Amino acid sequence: MEKIKITCDSTCDLTQEIYEKYNVEVLPLAITLGEDVYRDGVDLNAPGVFDYVAQTGILPKTSAFSMAEYTDAFKKYTDEGYTVIHINLSSGFSSSHQNAKLAAEELGNVYAIDSKNLSSGSGHLVMAAAEMAAEGLPAAEIVARLEEMKERLDVSFVLQTLDYLKKGGRCSGVVALAATALQLRPEIVVVDGTMKVGKKYRGSMEKSITDYVKGRLAGREDIQHNRIFITHSYVPAEIVEKVKVLVAELQPFAEIIETKAGCTISSHCGPACLGVLFFKKGE
Repeated sequence: MEKIKITCDSTCDLTQEIYEKYNVEVLPLAITLGEDVYRDGVDLNAPGVFDYVAQTGILPKTSAFSMAEYTDAFKKYTDEGYTVIHINLSSGFSSSHQNAKLAAEELGNVYAIDSKNLSSGSGHLVMAAAEMAAEGLPAAEIVARLEEMKERLDVSFVLQTLDYLKKGGRCSGVVALAATALQLRPEIVVVDGTMKVGKKYRGSMEKSITDYVKGRLAGREDIQHNRIFITHSYVPAEIVEKVKVLVAELQPFAEIIETKAGCTISSHCGPACLGVLFFKKGE
């Protein structure tokens, strides 16, 4: 039987328990705070990023994994006869996928998948790949299925602050100020590997999150019910618990999994962001 190893970027935002259960190797992107460089999820977590921004007013810099780093990571498995399937952050957000693709072409027996997604949207593909590999499917078939599945991902999140987007040059100070004054919480939706603004919710953190979850799940008949991720950048636990109850009331998911966003994702969305991420049904 073909030996297959699943690897992924740290931006997949799964839990350590999931990575260990599925024997997935995580390749951490670099986070630079001032003069210091950290590895996402290894040396630094999201609260450390939030503390740094609060103290300095400066966003951290995030860096893609280089071709050489990918080559080293993949080669230790291909040298042992494995076929590697690597799931990347969307090529629309980072050069990581291009670097992984170059490493794959140089080594052979490596598939670099552009997830067209971020956070646990990509994480969905990681878990699916690991489950298919455990079933004994060949790598080429797993990759073909992932290419189809990624088009059915429904990935979005609601922001509680526009400060991080403003600091990153992704929205103007005037827009951020107006949104704060009106208590507007914008929904960001991933569409074809890029981020678009969706609905705008108003009110407190809890109300905006609750309204957002209802907006994504209520009354829909196109949702696949195997699992859903509730991924957040350190939303208060009591609100997350209410979201879990609400999700279960709105749709009969077999699994509801909570994960926290890592440094890379949190550097762009800021604190207290929350998303629900799931697959839509195939045609």
